[in-house]
Amino acid sequence: MSALTTPFGFASTAGEVVSGIDLSGRRAVVTGASSGIGAETARALAATGAAVTLAVRDVAAGERVAKDITGSTGNQDVRAVYLDLTDPASIAAFTAAWQGPLHVLVNNAGVMACPEQYTGQGWEWQFATNHLGHFALATGLHGALAADGNARVVVVSSTGHQQSPIVWDDVNFAFRPYDPWLAYGQSKTANVLFAVEATRRWADDNITANALMPGAIYTNLQRHTGGRGSGRVPAELIKTVEQGAATSALLATSPLLEGVGGRYFVDCNETEIVERRSGSLHGVARYAVDPAGARRLWDLSQDLITGAA
Repeated sequence: MSALTTPFGFASTAGEVVSGIDLSGRRAVVTGASSGIGAETARALAATGAAVTLAVRDVAAGERVAKDITGSTGNQDVRAVYLDLTDPASIAAFTAAWQGPLHVLVNNAGVMACPEQYTGQGWEWQFATNHLGHFALATGLHGALAADGNARVVVVSSTGHQQSPIVWDDVNFAFRPYDPWLAYGQSKTANVLFAVEATRRWADDNITANALMPGAIYTNLQRHTGGRGSGRVPAELIKTVEQGAATSALLATSPLLEGVGGRYFVDCNETEIVERRSGSLHGVARYAVDPAGARRLWDLSQDLITGAA
């Protein structure tokens, strides 16, 4: 299977990749869309004519972004709805309230390298926010995605997944000393594995899921790291927010992705599998696209979510 390539690359913006695409009459949900690349991804989707729901914890901030998107795109069908990915009750309420088909779900929200913290269920905060909450959201919206007949799930991961595979016997750091970067890496590996298994499991519903590395962008994601992420990315590799949203927008809208799923993209193109940490922003670890690991993670996630219900 050859890697999928597109005319777009590092410097492409979300607006450029959606130019000429018409999603009028379709609906999209973007998590974490009150700022950063989530807001720009939502703006790009709104520019295609899609009805866009910003799923956010800060509804007031989300409403300000929705108003701004309407002003810049002319799309009146942009709204903000409350969602807390660390709260199973909030996710259940969101999915229960959803009516009708859903064409695009962008699992964008996330936290990075945060201090040690756990949810009420005992889940490590980054694994809960970045993976488990999105897993519950996507599975809760499965019926709506299936009803669309050609739906896409876009999962924002990171090159940080190369920091750690899933540590199956201790995903919640019950025995290991907590390390914020290992926890982040594990959660980002989970993002890629989810895309692999969702594509396989939901193939009969014509639902595809792909994961991506958006690039290095200075946003609120870096609030726990002094505003500069890992601090190891050269200045020439830092993207604008509009560039950072491009790969998400591409996976959500491009005809080139029709029927394509279970893959991992960087700079708007599928990247290579690597056998060791590459030192660059490209490459996906083999363990992150392993089908057996993807099935195992799905079962583990389902058990955790079901136990919390």
